[in-house]
Amino acid sequence: MLLLGKSPEVGGEGIAQSLHFVPRLPTGDSFTEAAVVTNELPKTSTSGGFPPHRPLYIRPTTSSYFTITALGLSGYGTLWQDLEGARGAHAPGLTYTQLFLNNDDLVPVPAINRTWAGINFIAFWIADSFNVNTWMIVSSMVLSGLSWWQAWICVWIGYGVVAPFIVLNARPGAIFHVTFPVVARTSFGVYGSLWCTFNRGAMACIWYGVQAWIGGTCVKVMLRAMWPSVNDIPNHLPESSGTNSRDFLCFFLFWLISLPAIWFPIHQIRHLFTLKSIVTPIAGITFFIWCIVKAKGVGPIIKRPSTIHGTEMSWTMVASLMSCISNMATLVTNAPDFASRAKTPAAALWPQLISVPLGFSLVSFVGIIVSSSSEAIYGEAIWSPIDLLGRFLDDSPSGATRFGVWYIAFSFIIAQLGTNISANSISAGCDLTALMPRFINIRRGGYVAAIVGLVMLPWNLLKSSNSFTSYLSAYSVFLSSIAGVMVGLDDNPLITEYYVIRRGHYRVADLYSSNKDGWYYYTYGINFRAYAAYISGILINVVGFAGATGRTVPIAATRIYQMSFFTGFGVSALIYYLLNRLFPVPGSNPGKFEEVDLSNYNYEPGHEEEGESDLASIDSKTEREKVADRDVKVDTLPAA
Repeated sequence: MLLLGKSPEVGGEGIAQSLHFVPRLPTGDSFTEAAVVTNELPKTSTSGGFPPHRPLYIRPTTSSYFTITALGLSGYGTLWQDLEGARGAHAPGLTYTQLFLNNDDLVPVPAINRTWAGINFIAFWIADSFNVNTWMIVSSMVLSGLSWWQAWICVWIGYGVVAPFIVLNARPGAIFHVTFPVVARTSFGVYGSLWCTFNRGAMACIWYGVQAWIGGTCVKVMLRAMWPSVNDIPNHLPESSGTNSRDFLCFFLFWLISLPAIWFPIHQIRHLFTLKSIVTPIAGITFFIWCIVKAKGVGPIIKRPSTIHGTEMSWTMVASLMSCISNMATLVTNAPDFASRAKTPAAALWPQLISVPLGFSLVSFVGIIVSSSSEAIYGEAIWSPIDLLGRFLDDSPSGATRFGVWYIAFSFIIAQLGTNISANSISAGCDLTALMPRFINIRRGGYVAAIVGLVMLPWNLLKSSNSFTSYLSAYSVFLSSIAGVMVGLDDNPLITEYYVIRRGHYRVADLYSSNKDGWYYYTYGINFRAYAAYISGILINVVGFAGATGRTVPIAATRIYQMSFFTGFGVSALIYYLLNRLFPVPGSNPGKFEEVDLSNYNYEPGHEEEGESDLASIDSKTEREKVADRDVKVDTLPAA
């Protein structure tokens, strides 16, 4: 790209001689059609080239492009150049290998895009905790025989345990401003990390479809509250489709309204979470009070004791709190994606540590009381809030009831949208841009996830809840083993690649380099120590997983699998630590813990050292206003 303060020599019809700021041109000047500039000046025009001694003006736009305009060129035709893509373009002269490791969404986040303060992380977790899954997470625990308060304790412990893992995994992102796919390179190698990235990205695409289907049920209830006849839409789909016209229409509407939210970059999407953190708690409290009033009390579940005791109750509680941890497996690995946008490292520390257990526990408590009240109203506990709202619309409800259902259903739509963006769209975007950095950026990756979520027919995956639950449990084993290498756990305090092996020391430049002497090149770009540890963390849970699918296995294997996150996490961390002691890597055991980039990598606009930068990274409103009254002028000389 064109760099301020430099005079790039560009071949073609004209040669760039100088590059400097000039005042904004007065309105009314004659311009040719604007052309997009990525790696160099346009090489071709429809009339055969640049006219001699004509000034060209490049103007920063609100997107991540430059536009170039030639003055007084009417009749000379339109300048043009093939488009590399927003935020996906690279500096000229890079090798294919370098292009494979680097694009604008993989390099450290510039300071102007680090906009997430502590309050944004609090709003993010309040918003993320309010969704249908969290609302219902206690249902399986109560149905397993636990009392409501025992189940709620499991929620507190589960999310209280997972919060430190989120904070620990977020730390490299908050300090060095890199996302998960780049952080994974430190452990698995610059090429070895691709499997971990693909693993998480594929699951994000699947979960996008599942959450969108749940969002479609919210749309159905909201439309029914406005137009009751929606419930009677005739079906024109064959039985083999697995769904009907009404449900598919609602699913597609939710899928469609989600697309604009994917467009916004991570540092701006925080506003959606702020909106959700305001709207959804109001709806939840309204629903909570409404059900208690309607039931004339909190219902019978609150008074019902547990039906299991002793060892069975203990292991049921272990499995229950592990379900809470497994539910957060994706967000544990996602942590660097959002922390890379933190204004300060502290913004990604205490706000997350406190808001995660608090937010999820409060939402699950509301779900318990509402479901208990529903049993007093309808004679059976209705754990799904969407199904309960649908029951409110039966039997000719009043206008006030319809409005209340509409508002709560609308809030759940916002809730599902925010959850899908935070947990799935952004993670898929970050992962896919690492897998194909020449062609995909975070935005495009998010749209790929949306397309996959549509064509995968998620309603078929949800037909058997047991199969889907087993699938998710197996996936948590894969992610816990990845996290075990990256973050780590054994009988000692938390240990990690970051905290123990290299003690906070990074070489950021080596994360984008295939040089054999780089810290993260290891053996042909793959760290065999990490993969040995990763596979070990999976193997210890394989037998127990077979038992979960219906096969007969020893009870010990079942118990190990019931704690799969910790067993996979701990074994992979321990093996990784031992292998690094036996086969030390460059930069290991550096002495005292110190979070420092030894390569002094700098990716700030106007300060190009190790990496390339350009005016395209100016995305914030403040910075755009600073350049609003000036243009960039490039004088050209005729080609020799």
